[in-house]
Amino acid sequence: MRLGMSAQETNVLNAPKKDLWKNIKRHFSVYALLIIPVVYYAILKYGPIVNGQIAFKDFEPVDGVWGSVWVGFKNFSTFIHSFYFGELMRNTILYSLAKLCISVPLSIILSVALYECTHNALRRIVQTLAYLPHFLSWVIMYGILLILFAKGDGLVNQVRESFGLSSIDFLTNTKVFPVMVVLSDAWKEMGWAAIIFIAALMGIDPSLFEAAMVEGASAVQRVWYITIPSIKPVIVTVVLLKLGTVLDAGFNQMFMLYSPAVYRVADIIDTWVYRQGLLEFQFALATAVGIFKGVIGMILVMVSNKVVKKLTESSLL
Repeated sequence: MRLGMSAQETNVLNAPKKDLWKNIKRHFSVYALLIIPVVYYAILKYGPIVNGQIAFKDFEPVDGVWGSVWVGFKNFSTFIHSFYFGELMRNTILYSLAKLCISVPLSIILSVALYECTHNALRRIVQTLAYLPHFLSWVIMYGILLILFAKGDGLVNQVRESFGLSSIDFLTNTKVFPVMVVLSDAWKEMGWAAIIFIAALMGIDPSLFEAAMVEGASAVQRVWYITIPSIKPVIVTVVLLKLGTVLDAGFNQMFMLYSPAVYRVADIIDTWVYRQGLLEFQFALATAVGIFKGVIGMILVMVSNKVVKKLTESSLL
């Protein structure tokens, strides 16, 4: 309390605190629910960040996190100067960008088609078939892909052979494998991503479409000049968020699909970290790569946000 402060001024300063405590007591059950997520994030999310210091140490499990020798940026240098660095970066970025360029347009097309569909039964069937793959693990998806595309007895190759055509190594051919990765990812995720665009479409003013129909605009013109521009901010948001994870090319998918025959075109940062960090116990190196990915992702988000702000006069940050 400041000297010379009147009792009235003191009451005014203490009023917000009293109101806060009264509010907490009145809604204690609601505030109590926050304890669980706060404890969860504090222990399982933010707590382990302290152990990220092993990225800057020559970590030995025997010495522990605090007892290991500090080596600075040696682990980062080891990764950047490794023989596979260029190949890993190339594969990771190309797969991420290819998935972005294929999955986002397909998701938009699917969402617009479902929005424009007037047959409720047909819409429900298509929605179910489109959303279902998202809830299947890559283990199950890999089994489905084997049934369809295996060289020996895969359904697709059996059909090809019935027409006198030769079978194709869809999953072990270095030229075909990248296409399978991108298309299978789009198949699995485009339905789920379409939900975001459908929600955005629901917010469009119906009077815009009615006015366009009165003016004689076709369905394609309505989509191109009304629908797409109306959901442009959402498209920008989705693309921006995906650009921030450009170094995450999908470990679960790649781990299930790749094999030694396609290592050259299938090995990404995450699969390399798995082999180095978990199979060869180089935990410090794996942690350093994780921090490297996080920093690059943050930079990409910030740069993308500035570009988007200049182009659309809107931003996320």
